[in-house]
Amino acid sequence: MGLAATQSFKHLHRYVNRALAPIQPGARRDGVTCTLFGVTPGKASELNSEHRSEAGVAYRTGFGSMIHGSIEDALQSTPVSEHAGAVQLVLTSPPFPLNRKKKYGNKDGQAYIDWLADTCSLLGDLLTDDGSLVIEIGNAWEPGKPVMSTLALRALLEVVERSGFQLCQQFVCHNPARLPSPAQWVNIERIRVKDAFTHVWWMSRTDRPKANNRNILTEYSDAMRKLFTSGKYNAGSRPSEFHIGEQSFFTNNGGAIPPNALTQDHLSNFLTAANTSSNDDYLRYCREHEIEIHPARMHPGLVEFFIRFLTDEGDWVMDPFAGSNTTGATAEALGRHWLCVEQQSDYVEGSKGRFDNLSVLEAPPSGSRFSIVEASMADFEQVSRQNGK
Repeated sequence: MGLAATQSFKHLHRYVNRALAPIQPGARRDGVTCTLFGVTPGKASELNSEHRSEAGVAYRTGFGSMIHGSIEDALQSTPVSEHAGAVQLVLTSPPFPLNRKKKYGNKDGQAYIDWLADTCSLLGDLLTDDGSLVIEIGNAWEPGKPVMSTLALRALLEVVERSGFQLCQQFVCHNPARLPSPAQWVNIERIRVKDAFTHVWWMSRTDRPKANNRNILTEYSDAMRKLFTSGKYNAGSRPSEFHIGEQSFFTNNGGAIPPNALTQDHLSNFLTAANTSSNDDYLRYCREHEIEIHPARMHPGLVEFFIRFLTDEGDWVMDPFAGSNTTGATAEALGRHWLCVEQQSDYVEGSKGRFDNLSVLEAPPSGSRFSIVEASMADFEQVSRQNGK
């Protein structure tokens, strides 16, 4: 193949598929197929930019595509715009309105509210008539004050008012392992408690989007299973003015309806073996290839919960801020098609570790001196070992 003869391939795996413009598919599909590029010495710095100005397909699987670029550019690209009216669920965790700047360039204040509302309006145009938009977003605090910001709540109101969405239901997702924050008020002055939950908003442009809570039932409690066995419970009126009939709790529906306060115990019920394996593969892939691990990955159980709840097999699921692509991997494991977008180059590269069968679609930047060689992933790994890395 001539790969080993090219000295510049020595550390190719560290940056080969980063910050490059896309080409159309056509690579062979015998297992994993990559398009590799010999990088001219001195050009490596061009491949290390954190963001790309144009959106294009970074890789594909048999179920979906990862778009590398900003959501603004992606919404104007063919791979995304061609799905207008076909996406059943947009599920995402957009950049939080934090006071400290992150590498993804988060906004704050009214600029954040305007950006999120406008973006959600455009995402709504991709949905089916009974499609859903689910957003997870964390809390924010006023700069230098032990006072919570209302920015997240104001953003929700703007999304509803500007974009024609209705709030179907609000969820909270509790994370007991979250580090104490804000540190000044919680750890140092001890005048606040740990902020340990995120908001999850389920919205739709119809008041009856596709949904089926039979798909997300949890195990019955020990008390409920005992009731089924004994056939005894206290029927009659309750102080809450509900009346419990004598036969009300005798039907075994296969599980309990989960609450909208989601705990780790609830979410662990929705972690399939495939989902757990995907997360392990992702971490291993990033370590082996010296790729930065995404610091705020969405809980895979949360992703699986909403995909099962709001979609059927064969539906399309989209994540416009995909990060490590938990959404795409989960959708694929559940037999859904997926379309994901991520702007950060390292995160796109690391997310490839979640998939066994993909086609990597990359092309050299315009005007640069590259040699193009197509090879299987096995060829690529073999050359990497021969070159000592």
